[in-house]
Amino acid sequence: MGSVGGGELDRALRCLPSGFFVMTSAHDGKRAGLRLRSVQACADDPLLISVAARKGHKIDPLIRDSRSFAVCIMAGDDKLIERAFPFEKGIARSNSLSNGAYTGEVIEHDPFDALSYTTLSTGAPILERAIAVFDCEVVRRIDLEADHELFVGHVIAFRCVDDIDTVLPASA
Repeated sequence: MGSVGGGELDRALRCLPSGFFVMTSAHDGKRAGLRLRSVQACADDPLLISVAARKGHKIDPLIRDSRSFAVCIMAGDDKLIERAFPFEKGIARSNSLSNGAYTGEVIEHDPFDALSYTTLSTGAPILERAIAVFDCEVVRRIDLEADHELFVGHVIAFRCVDDIDTVLPASA
């Protein structure tokens, strides 16, 4: 049995299903998105999906207040989405210099200002570039007592591109 951390763990984690996902939510004129590492179906009737999302991201209060979120499945090579939704806590920092040193000031920006999006049932932003989307109402929010929390969403609407079988990689 391997120890926690290191190369062996990294190799084992690569065996888990993963993809390029963006979780979005909106409430009271505000919207936010968070890039995720994995999403999974956790029930068939009704259709439920589970998402582990980093705590402290600005999407948290929007999901709490709207009781909804969307998961957008993105093409793995979408560099624009990678820049708009980094894996960090979602806080962009300035690279400007002040007296020869980086300021590191927080820049509040809305990545949806530069991206085409629409909505389905919940009002969460749906990225037009997504190859598939699940629009969900929150049925459970579970504090994992770690750096992430688990959201379980009831899928109330979905969408996928017509050629999804040619876009997604083949399953192992």
